Amino acid sequence: MTGGAVRWMVDGVEGAALPPLDRGLAYGDGLFETVAWIGGRPRRWVRHMARLAAGCRRLGLPPPDGARLLAEARVLAPAAGDAVVKVVLTRGDGARGYAPAGGVRRIVGVHPWPALPAFAEGASLTVCGTPAAATPALAGLKHLGRLEHVLAAGEVASRGAWEGLMRDPDGWVVSGTRTNLFLVRNGVLWTPELSRSGVWGILRAEVLERARALGIAVRRARIGLEAVRAADELFLTNALVEILPVTRFEERRLEPGPVTRRLAAAVRGGADP
Repeated sequence: MTGGAVRWMVDGVEGAALPPLDRGLAYGDGLFETVAWIGGRPRRWVRHMARLAAGCRRLGLPPPDGARLLAEARVLAPAAGDAVVKVVLTRGDGARGYAPAGGVRRIVGVHPWPALPAFAEGASLTVCGTPAAATPALAGLKHLGRLEHVLAAGEVASRGAWEGLMRDPDGWVVSGTRTNLFLVRNGVLWTPELSRSGVWGILRAEVLERARALGIAVRRARIGLEAVRAADELFLTNALVEILPVTRFEERRLEPGPVTRRLAAAVRGGADP
């Protein structure tokens, strides 16, 4: 699916409109998943549904019906092509006010596959001034409240970079606007701990698993900007790029290093679970 129109379903009805009382629209009250659909099949569907179910438990939403969501995605997505499937769950319609009343609404959208940098090309990374919100109650969740990421992405676009590094209000590195960050120093793999902010990306989790299996030392910790600047290797992860090396950070040029290459080979293909 290259080019073409976006297709979507709301509660199983293709092309349906979202009611104005929907709590996802009014308050960002919900969760979403962004799934790579390659060659007519979803990648890492089991991982996506597991994260969605965990988020529903934390927000008090009914658990997702993964089989139903997948069936609706198959109606909309190309049978033998590539696309991006976005699954959204909201708390449905509710009366005015914040109190969490309502049920659950499911939205499945299919978008054309985007142009992404090749592994050898890598990504340019800048530092955003917009902070990522530090909200421990929501840390890790891929919830619908993404306004700070919208502002930060505007900074990235204005500078001609591919991605922007976001920090929490205390200055600790959190992630990119749409990716998780990893750095390598002296053969050790580091990634920011996300107990106060950020999204627990499914690729982030898989990379940590693969690294341990390969005997690569792993550290999750608070990371400052100077540590990122001093890294031997930098790479970004999300469900679409899998592992993408940072080849330019601010004015510094980097090359994809041996740890990045080993991990990229290990995760390539996106088999479930």
